[in-house]
Amino acid sequence: MKLSALQENLRRVLRARIESGGLTGIRLAEQTGFQQAHISNFLNRKRSLSLNSMDKLLKAQKLSVLDLLDPEEINQRASIAPPSADDFENVFLVAGTTAAREPRIMNMNIRESLKFKKSFLRKLRPEADGKRHNWQRFVALLVDGRDGMSMYPRLLPGAVVLVDRHYNSLKPYRRNEFNMYAINQRGLCTIKYVEVAGESLVLRPENHAYPVEILPLEKGRTVTDYLIGRICHVSIET
Repeated sequence: MKLSALQENLRRVLRARIESGGLTGIRLAEQTGFQQAHISNFLNRKRSLSLNSMDKLLKAQKLSVLDLLDPEEINQRASIAPPSADDFENVFLVAGTTAAREPRIMNMNIRESLKFKKSFLRKLRPEADGKRHNWQRFVALLVDGRDGMSMYPRLLPGAVVLVDRHYNSLKPYRRNEFNMYAINQRGLCTIKYVEVAGESLVLRPENHAYPVEILPLEKGRTVTDYLIGRICHVSIET
């Protein structure tokens, strides 16, 4: 892979982190000692970086060159998830922050590999915003105590949910039924029903003992930027 391609992938990673709310250009400038204009010009493809400057950015964001390689190339050379030869597909269990920020799941962020039937996954309809087609489609999340109880009885603490990150639309998957979403809430992940009210998202729980939350839309961001994906399967141990 050429250096120009690595730099483009670095731009993509940094822009994704900024768009998710977990990073700002100002913060990146502070971490590296660069002028903010220098960072902005790089992110907007108005300039490239020297190797030394690229190293500083990687170090500041705890990235390595391996994180910038094309996933298909990684799979060919040193696969972290060999294509399944049977009827099951590998789906990675990850943290909510990883699901929210990382288009491609890095080996270091995988907690566990789960098996889902390929026939089941193929039947699921996507409804993706254009920016999502390059994202690894399915991830799994472990539901924490608050989300589990706020969405009770549809969820419980400790449940595992399958998230379709190619479904970041508010279009109902089934008629007269609300979609349940994993939502990027200020860089973290929560699971709720979602509605739009003016310039804000309304995050509604299933359990009325928990409050409705309002998430204002940041300038330049759309509703689909906040939707990590639709919850398309729930596994609860009893």
